[in-house]
Amino acid sequence: MFDKLRDQVASILATEEGAVEEKLHEVCALLKDSVAHYDWVGFYFKNGDKDELKLGPYVGEPTDHTIIPFGKGICGQVAVSNQNFVVPDVQAQDNYIACSITVKSEIVIPLFVNGENIGQIDIDSNTPDPFSEADERFLEFVNEKVAAILE
Repeated sequence: MFDKLRDQVASILATEEGAVEEKLHEVCALLKDSVAHYDWVGFYFKNGDKDELKLGPYVGEPTDHTIIPFGKGICGQVAVSNQNFVVPDVQAQDNYIACSITVKSEIVIPLFVNGENIGQIDIDSNTPDPFSEADERFLEFVNEKVAAILE
């Protein structure tokens, strides 16, 4: 499944026409529609020179979490740690910001441009513990392709 999606993501991001925001939204929609356990897919980006993340393009239920301070929640922790964060059970996390009562698990992969963590892809799932190493490697690939159009 991920091999086919890699080609589709690369194709979306390689097109000349369309704004970056539109391409990222299209990638979010592709991932949500193609992977059964991806129930909310979005990007957060560093908000200027502030120590906070700002919600970018996403697909899924609307969220109140448009600004996330560094260190808060899973996304805020990834902004500080620069490490992938896979959460099999969000209820077991002390520092978790609940977006919806239906969310059971989350994966956040940092997005680097020229070695700097400038954002992340965030995926919520209504399925307990669905994320594997294959998800991590695939989402790292997505972020590498996104980084290439942001440089």
